[in-house]
Amino acid sequence: MSSEVLVAREGPVLWLTLNRPETLNAVTAGMRERLVAELDSASGDPEVRAVVLTGTGRGFCSGADLRPAGGGPVVPRVPGDVARVLRTGVQRMIAAVLDCEKPVVAAVNGTAAGVGVHLALACDLVLAAESASFVEAFVRRGLVPDGGGAYLLPRLVGPQRAKELMFFGDALPAAEAERLGLVNRVVPAEELAGTAAKWAERLAAGPTRALALTKHLVNASLEADRAVSFAAEATAQEVNMTTTDAQEGVRAFAERRSPQFKGR
Repeated sequence: MSSEVLVAREGPVLWLTLNRPETLNAVTAGMRERLVAELDSASGDPEVRAVVLTGTGRGFCSGADLRPAGGGPVVPRVPGDVARVLRTGVQRMIAAVLDCEKPVVAAVNGTAAGVGVHLALACDLVLAAESASFVEAFVRRGLVPDGGGAYLLPRLVGPQRAKELMFFGDALPAAEAERLGLVNRVVPAEELAGTAAKWAERLAAGPTRALALTKHLVNASLEADRAVSFAAEATAQEVNMTTTDAQEGVRAFAERRSPQFKGR
């Protein structure tokens, strides 16, 4: 297994740590595939009830590693190659975060640049160290944003702010990212891992299926009208009421006690 992504379990919490600190955790094809596989596996693993995504060293993720594998020459591309690589590469990685059936917490420990920004924003909750920053670096290289950036960013900050960030490519400090709504909370660097663990443990103690359905409803609502959203809500409620956790929640309410959710 690749050491470029460290995988660890702490009880019901799965930790995925990008581990190429010498490149500020620039993502390789192997790292993308590992993240996709781990997130997909987490969805179907009843023992995993929350996920934390973070990085080692000074960076969270500096984007995709654009250097040729092994330092060799640049291989000429044929028409369609770029779109195909995006579909099967970074877009799959971002979709894996959005579609993971367990809540995913980003613990942004340092610089998030390029697709690293979008990897963080795809997560359900975003924590950031005070020293972290977010950089839509594509324009600096004459590139178009990828990894779902033009989909994610306007939905979080609106089209004008999104264009400002993408057109100029300026570094956005963590505190400003929090003010704009890109980050849920900013904490001192030394408190980041502990705060992420507390949030993940709280999520892991929750009604796992209800959280998965809630995540789906919120994400889908950005594409749907009211009638479709209301219908999806009713269906999700119908499905969820068959779960053990929902029945426990109703019993606990009637018995005036705290519920004990099992993730089922």
